[in-house]
Amino acid sequence: MAREKNQQQQRRRPGGPAGQIRRRNCFFCKEKIAEIDYKNVNQLRRYISEKGKIRSRRITGACRRHQVQVATAVKRAREMALLPYVAEGADDRERGGRRDRGDRDRGDR
Repeated sequence: MAREKNQQQQRRRPGGPAGQIRRRNCFFCKEKIAEIDYKNVNQLRRYISEKGKIRSRRITGACRRHQVQVATAVKRAREMALLPYVAEGADDRERGGRRDRGDRDRGDR
């Protein structure tokens, strides 16, 4: 009985990756950067998606400490109008996106 439990704990998930998952190293730890500056916009753009959202640690590969600093720096840069809150460019309506209540055409009635 105890042997069966021990074997179950050692088993891997079915359908998992063949090899070990390699963790991405934190860029800031590699470069020995202690504090992230909100004025360094080019560096912060790497941590923002095309829509203007802050990317997660899983995507960026930053450690927890530096990801918190990135989020704070991005929020400060947005407040100072160095970074946009949302993406710039064409509306979603032009690409056939979902229409909201305010987008109804009044002339069809």
